[in-house]
Amino acid sequence: MKQILVYSDSLTWGIIPLTRKRLDFDDRWPGVMENSLNKEARSVRVIENCLNGRRTVWGDPFKSGRNGLEGIEQVIEMHSPLELVILMLGTNDFQSMHPHNAWHASQGIRSLITAIRKAPIEPDMPCPKILLVAPPPIKEPKGPIAEKFLGGEKKCLGLAGEYEFAAKENDCFFLDAAKITPSSPVDGIHLDKGQHYIFGMAMAAKVKDIAL
Repeated sequence: MKQILVYSDSLTWGIIPLTRKRLDFDDRWPGVMENSLNKEARSVRVIENCLNGRRTVWGDPFKSGRNGLEGIEQVIEMHSPLELVILMLGTNDFQSMHPHNAWHASQGIRSLITAIRKAPIEPDMPCPKILLVAPPPIKEPKGPIAEKFLGGEKKCLGLAGEYEFAAKENDCFFLDAAKITPSSPVDGIHLDKGQHYIFGMAMAAKVKDIAL
C-alpha cells in the first residue's frame, strides 16, 4: 500500500461554506481521490494533515499553530514511508491582517519544499515526490469570513504562475486547481461539496500519473 500525505488548510479540511461544519471524508476531495484510486485496485492510503487557517510560513496573530513550516519535518517523519506529499497552501497568506502577495506565498512554499526534503526519515525510506497545488483564486469574500479575507482577491493575483515557477525550479509536480474548479460562489474562498468531488476525481487522475 502506498501512502500519500495531503498537507493543506480548510479548503481540504472540508469546511462547508458559511458554516463551521465539515464534510464527511468520502465527500472531501482527499476521500474522493482515495476511493477513486482504490476502486482501480491502486492500494492507496491518503493521510490528511489539514488545519483551518494554516499559512505557508506565517503565524496567525489570533490563533496558535497556523505556521505551516513549524513541525512539517516531524509530520513527514511520522507518516513515512510516503510515496507523495500534496502541498496545497497559500489562501490564508492573503488574510486581511497580512500584507502578502503571490510572490511572498511562493517563497513560503519554497521553504516548505525544502523542509519536506530535510525531514529526518529513516535511511531506507524514500524522499517523497511533491505535488504543489495552487489553490483556486479568492473571489469576493462573503459571509462571516468577509472581513478576514478583505482584499484577498487582489493580493492572490498571479499565485498559480508563481507556484508553477517554484515547482519547476524545485523539481516538483504542479497543478493549478483553478483549471479544475473555481472557489465557492457561496463564500468566495472554500469548495462546495460538488466542487470537492470534481477536484478529487481530477486529483486521482493526476496522482495516478505521478506516483502509481
